[in-house]
Amino acid sequence: MKLDFTDKVVIVTGAGGGLGRCHALDFAKRGAKVIVNDLGGTLDGSGGSSDAAEAVVAEIKAAGGEAIANGSSVTDDTGVANMVSQAMDAYGRIDVLVNNAGVLRDKSFAKMEISDFSFVVDVHLFGTLKPTKAVWPIMKEQGYGRIMVTTSSSGLYGNFGQSNYGAAKMGVVGFINTLKLEGAKDNIHLNALAPVAWTRMTSELMAPEMEERLQPDLVTPAVVFMCSEGAPTGQIICAGAGVFAAAAIIETRGKYIGKNASAEDVAENWAEISQINDQAEALTHGGEQSRRFFELIQAAEGK
Repeated sequence: MKLDFTDKVVIVTGAGGGLGRCHALDFAKRGAKVIVNDLGGTLDGSGGSSDAAEAVVAEIKAAGGEAIANGSSVTDDTGVANMVSQAMDAYGRIDVLVNNAGVLRDKSFAKMEISDFSFVVDVHLFGTLKPTKAVWPIMKEQGYGRIMVTTSSSGLYGNFGQSNYGAAKMGVVGFINTLKLEGAKDNIHLNALAPVAWTRMTSELMAPEMEERLQPDLVTPAVVFMCSEGAPTGQIICAGAGVFAAAAIIETRGKYIGKNASAEDVAENWAEISQINDQAEALTHGGEQSRRFFELIQAAEGK
């Protein structure tokens, strides 16, 4: 079964190169009308030019597809509003939003300035929030929407020198964990991508011999599937080099120690409390944690 996006309208942010370009090209190949957004700045977010977005639009048109370029910053309220208005004026709807734009300002935490932290969080977290907020009422009115956010192994698991980037990338997961609940009744699905790819952002972090294996177009199938009509919601998909996996935040079964538990009791029982086994579970909303706690209490008290 081919995933068809004919007559679907797709916005891809940061689509002037790397992963975003590959996403935009694949959506267009599948019949989508694509808004190619890219500020055209440097890796640290400075500068700006619409040339990169225009070049991707030219590629799409040369292949017989339909696309328009947008040079707005995803952190600028007016720019985001203009991007959404441009899509609506041209095509009258927005079906898919792929939040891909990003920057890096890597330093160890001891050397990192607060400005480095706030800027990266602004681009990755608020640069996901703002486009999502702008398309949300449109998708609610349509009764349909697919939104992708881009997380990272640095957020899920950590990476030296990326406390700012990691915080933002875990932040977008927390963001969709709530929106998957709020969007369900309007058929708005939200998922997260944790990519492994050789791009401008990662080339200095990887061995040169990895470039051939980690081409960004090998990540794009994960995005296209997660933005299709049959996509799940609230999932984290990991992709790179032709490998695909799912990540989840899990909670161990835990142990009921009692109403008079002390810190010493927690220390003594930590091995059992933290044991990851077949009773560990990926929860779907915050209330499930309370349910599990009270199940333990009732079992221990024989109720």
